[in-house]
Amino acid sequence: MARLVRPDAVLVQAVIAGALSFAHLHDLAAAAGQDGWKAWAYPISVDLLLVAAWHRLRTLRDAGEPSRSAWSWFAVALAASLGANVATAGLLDLGDVPAWLRILVAGWPALAFLGGTLLVHRPTSSPEPDPEPVQAPQPVVDRATEPGVQDAPVPALPAPAPPVSAPPALVAHAQKIAADHRNRTGSDIDTETLRARLGVPPQMADAIAAQLA
Repeated sequence: MARLVRPDAVLVQAVIAGALSFAHLHDLAAAAGQDGWKAWAYPISVDLLLVAAWHRLRTLRDAGEPSRSAWSWFAVALAASLGANVATAGLLDLGDVPAWLRILVAGWPALAFLGGTLLVHRPTSSPEPDPEPVQAPQPVVDRATEPGVQDAPVPALPAPAPPVSAPPALVAHAQKIAADHRNRTGSDIDTETLRARLGVPPQMADAIAAQLA
């Protein structure tokens, strides 16, 4: 089923106003010496800068950032559009355009290029990360003052391991190793060397070294 196109009064009014403003800008640019396609490019440049500044203005306002720069370029584009419309209302002789107006029209492309570049490439500040919540220090609780804690049984500490006893035969063999080491080196054998020579655990080597002392 075909959709019915219903005219919108606001849209029709915007199209008419835009077409009139476009024609006025074209006529002023042509009268200022910009002939051919250049005269048609001037109204496009003015209207695009006006739309870009308004879009940037809305973006900055929604982000809560300063919008003074966008307001400035919006005012520049609006002044160019209004000035062209007023100038073609019979107040200016388009057959004899003054020199200052020719200078303004000739310098407009550079001004519009600068404004469009600044509006597009102006960085927006990235949102700062939320600060990490500061944890309040936990209160120190005296366990001895809590009810029922004083009567609780205290766990007993583990009993110390019984001392390691070395067999007499192993002690005799260690004495021979120690005597041989003293004869060769002139010093007493240390526990690590004795343990390596006997091949026994560290506890057993400590017990044998204590008997050799």
